[in-house]
Parts: sequence; C-alpha cells; structure tokens
Amino acid sequence: MNKEKIFFILDELENIYHNETQPPELGHEEPLDGLILTVLSQNTNDRNRDTAYRRMKAVYPTLESVIEAGATKLENVIKSAGLGHTKAGRIINILNIVHEDFGEYSLKPLLEKDSGEIRNYLKALPGVGAKTVACVMLFDMKIPAFPVDTHVTRVSKRVGVASLKDSPEEISQFYESVVPIARCLGGHVNIIAHGRDICHAKKPECEKCVLASQCNFYKN
Repeated sequence: MNKEKIFFILDELENIYHNETQPPELGHEEPLDGLILTVLSQNTNDRNRDTAYRRMKAVYPTLESVIEAGATKLENVIKSAGLGHTKAGRIINILNIVHEDFGEYSLKPLLEKDSGEIRNYLKALPGVGAKTVACVMLFDMKIPAFPVDTHVTRVSKRVGVASLKDSPEEISQFYESVVPIARCLGGHVNIIAHGRDICHAKKPECEKCVLASQCNFYKN
C-alpha cells in the first residue's frame, strides 16, 4: 500500500469537496442509534436506509419499544431497507446483548474503555463487520477510525493506494495507521463523494478526475 498516494488523494479531494474544513454532522448522541442505522444500511442505498430508520423511530420512539414489539413487527416497519427479516433479527439481538451487558439500551458505557476494547466489543455483535464498527466509532463515538465502503475501496485500488487483492478491512487498517486523526472524518467523506460523483464503478468520468495522473485504471 502506498502512503504517499493517500495524502495526494486527501489533498486533491479536499480542494474540491471541503469536508475536512467543514466536517458533516453524521453522528448520533446515542451510539446505539448509529449502530442500528448502520445495520439498516447494509446491502442498500442511503435513501432506503434513511426511510427505514425514520419509520422505525416514528413507530418505536424508544429502543425499549422496539424490543416490546419484537422482530416480526419490526421487520415490516424496516422493510424499505431490504433484508427485513435478517436485519430485524440482528437489531433485536444487538439490543438484547447490549441491555444484558450494560443494564440499559445504550453504548455510552463503552466510551469508558479504550479504542481496542470498543472495537472488539462492537465487532463481536451479530451482523456487525469492520466497516460498521469503524462507522460507529468515527461518527457516533468520535473515536478515530476510517470506514472503507465500496467507494473508498474502488478509489483506493484504482489510484494505487491499495492493491487489487487487498480487502476492505486491510485498506481500513492501512488508512487508520497513516491518516492523521483530524483528517479521518472529512477524508473518508471526501473519497465517498468522489466515488459517487466521478469515480463510478461503471463508466467513470476520468476526464474530470483530479486523481487521473495517479490512476492505474485511467492509464489502462
């Protein structure tokens, strides 16, 4: 993996998208809400995720009421996010585990632990992978992390920050080892914005891309 190219990407994209200068507000006061939102985001787009989350919060204003309703009713409420049966089951299981561990439906007690313990705890929850963990840590807990989704993976591999065989988790670990804490949130959002706007999976707009001079995909 290429350390120099990471800073080339961060600098060039910040000049366009400015999410480091003005970081977006993406977190939740209760990290468990952020975790549920991220579970809903799996294998769907942001619009469907947000629709499902808003409906869930409207129907069940507290996390206690989600448990009282049960997985079958929750499945119907969050169906816009897809995989309703699977996601409802995961959310119920997560809520039960968290309540058993902390005596409340909250992940705030985790903030008393170090980042390694927090990461391990979150990753052990059902249906929670490395990207979800990084999102919750970065957005909702304000702990340095670098989530790697399909856009970050694609841009990183095309520009040569990562090799084609590197997994998203490996790419995330590399970013976290190199990117300064203050640049994680804005840098992550900038790369996603570029993946959506320019570096599309199909038919990328290479002639408009500020990273083209470093891009192996463009050269081919």
